Amino acid sequence: MAETRQVQCIRKRDRQNPHERIEGIGGVTAGGSRWYLTEDDAIAAIESDRIQFWTTANGKSVWVIIAVHLGRKYLKTQADGLEPNNLLALPPCPLLPS
Repeated sequence: MAETRQVQCIRKRDRQNPHERIEGIGGVTAGGSRWYLTEDDAIAAIESDRIQFWTTANGKSVWVIIAVHLGRKYLKTQADGLEPNNLLALPPCPLLPS
C-alpha cells in the first residue's frame, strides 16, 4: 500500500508566473520532519505506487495526479473547480540544509 503525503509547499523557477513549471514539492511528516522531492522524483513515486500525494484548498482535500502536456509529464491536482491550480497556489518550500 502506498504511503500518503500532504503537499504543503512547492518550488518553481518564477513564483509570479502561474504557468512556470513546478521544480519540486514538499511538506512536513506527521513526525515533524521536512521532506522535499523534485517533480521527476514525485512523478516516479506516484507511478511506482510508492507515494500518493494530496493537498488541501478551501477546506477540500484533493489528490495530486500526473498529467501530460506536449509529451512532458507534470504534477497537478484532480479537477475540483477551484482556481488557481491548488499546487501553484501553495507557498514556496524552504531550502533544506545540505
